[in-house]
Amino acid sequence: MIILGYNGFSQVADLFARLYGHAPDGVDRHNLIGHDAAAALIIDGELVAAVEEERLNRNKKTSAFPLNAIRWCLAQAGLDYDDVDHFAFGWNHDNTYADTTVTAVAGAPLTAEEKLTVLTTFGELYLGALGRTALIEDFTRHTGYALPDHKLVTVPHHRAHLACGRTFAGLTDAAFLINDGQAERDSAIMGEIRNGKVEVFDRFTIDFGNSLAQLFGEITRYLGFVPNNDEYKVMGLAGFGTPPAPEDNPLLGNVVTLEDDGRYALALAHDRRGPRAYAELLDKLFDGHDGNRETFEFRVRLATAAQQLVEVVTAHQLRALAAATDLRDLIFEGGLALNCVNNTKLLEDLPFDRIEVSFGASDPGVSIGAAAHVAQSHAAPLTHTSPYLGPEYDTERIRTALEAHASDVTWEELPTDRIVERTAELLSGKTVIGWFQGRTEYGPRALGNRSILANPSYPDMKDIINNRVKHREPFRPFAPLVLEEDAPTVFDLGKKHRSPYMTFVFPVRPAYREKIAAATHVDATSRIQTLTDESNPLLARLLRAFTARTGVPCLINTSFNVAGEPIVCAPEDAVACFLGTDIDHLVIGNFLVTKR
Repeated sequence: MIILGYNGFSQVADLFARLYGHAPDGVDRHNLIGHDAAAALIIDGELVAAVEEERLNRNKKTSAFPLNAIRWCLAQAGLDYDDVDHFAFGWNHDNTYADTTVTAVAGAPLTAEEKLTVLTTFGELYLGALGRTALIEDFTRHTGYALPDHKLVTVPHHRAHLACGRTFAGLTDAAFLINDGQAERDSAIMGEIRNGKVEVFDRFTIDFGNSLAQLFGEITRYLGFVPNNDEYKVMGLAGFGTPPAPEDNPLLGNVVTLEDDGRYALALAHDRRGPRAYAELLDKLFDGHDGNRETFEFRVRLATAAQQLVEVVTAHQLRALAAATDLRDLIFEGGLALNCVNNTKLLEDLPFDRIEVSFGASDPGVSIGAAAHVAQSHAAPLTHTSPYLGPEYDTERIRTALEAHASDVTWEELPTDRIVERTAELLSGKTVIGWFQGRTEYGPRALGNRSILANPSYPDMKDIINNRVKHREPFRPFAPLVLEEDAPTVFDLGKKHRSPYMTFVFPVRPAYREKIAAATHVDATSRIQTLTDESNPLLARLLRAFTARTGVPCLINTSFNVAGEPIVCAPEDAVACFLGTDIDHLVIGNFLVTKR
């Protein structure tokens, strides 16, 4: 069976601009339904290809119809549209959804004029983008393929998240929490998978009006960052502060109220003023004003409270789930699962023995999950561990990209053994390397094939990369690569044995805090990626060679891009980023590249 999963609506950006005033380059540019558009291909239970549309169209977190991604996936397998048995879409705005929405608006405490305005707007969005007819027309308009109605499978958004998590967790029976900004009508669900059957515990479901992830996004906006994009900056800022006692946190009780059965409610859940209402409330609670909102101290104080809020609320959810099931393995997916500081605390403080978060936990995973959901519904066994699912480029494509910039760069082509040794030698000094190898990794984090690498033993290396390379805020931390066999020596892993996707944070052991100073956050933790010789053979060889030279068991690994741009995908992207930054050398395939 051949299943192509995808996510992305071509009409959404225009509709949101016209109906809701979202400017294409405004602060809400990533708050579009269908963001992180992508495509993924499963053939007979094997995930053979997946790529995010942003890597190909170079528009970060794009919500556009993923034409480039779909074409690449099919070409990778030598297939045409007619060969595909099912096209699985990661949203399900079906007739029931539409009926429920109309009924809810009709019963809302609004004037008749307000109700008609809301319903008119909803109707335009539904008929123009969300509904089944709109999806089929969108597919046909972009691809030229008349998509048969029976081939389109619309998968509920949270079920797509869950199916993605199941694919990479390697678990059969497990409890689960899916918590993100918004699915069709909900923001969080919990339940269990037992004997292959998924059961959602409805009493734990949180509607989208009480979305914890959207609240965190509004706090991100209030602090001057971009919602649905910069929440990790708030998480990083929190490391500079000391959390208050929960009863002294102004957000707990005033903004979020914990309820029975793991439920919670937001104070402004139904306030139609949206961001303005949150700005007014946060000003009141934290004494915010024009003179202090963007100061570092104010941002840290609010970020620390917001991070603690996320930790308290999700722990409240999962205590209820743990009481409702005897399963002690947990799958955690959805955008909130990218809060890796929280993930570690949940694992250590709650009765679960194991928590797994995939590299596609946020909406990039929906395309994989939609296809996986269909495969799992047909009892097709589906497990996968590699994040390296995207395009790979041959030597001639790389050489052509270099020759196009022959006036700006020089290069030498070396055997693989020599390229590893030479790169390890360069990294021994205060050198920044752009590392471009093999297939593009999937998801929001660089996992070693499209990475910027550096020596973490230089304390100022963090500032060098933030200022001269990434062009981003100086408080942002960097993640270390470490061999799985060395990880327990360098980090206190607690219940974890491995962390291959950078989805958990661990304390750095005191003996290594200076040795990997540039990869140690201010709170003495690191978001690590563990490597094995099987997971990424070439990168593992490089790390071994580097450690043998320096005695340093880690390398800084950050995404190969600058702030605001997608991670590089093609050789041309890599060369352009190399030339536009203070990266010292580019190692692309077997070419060592230097600026003239």
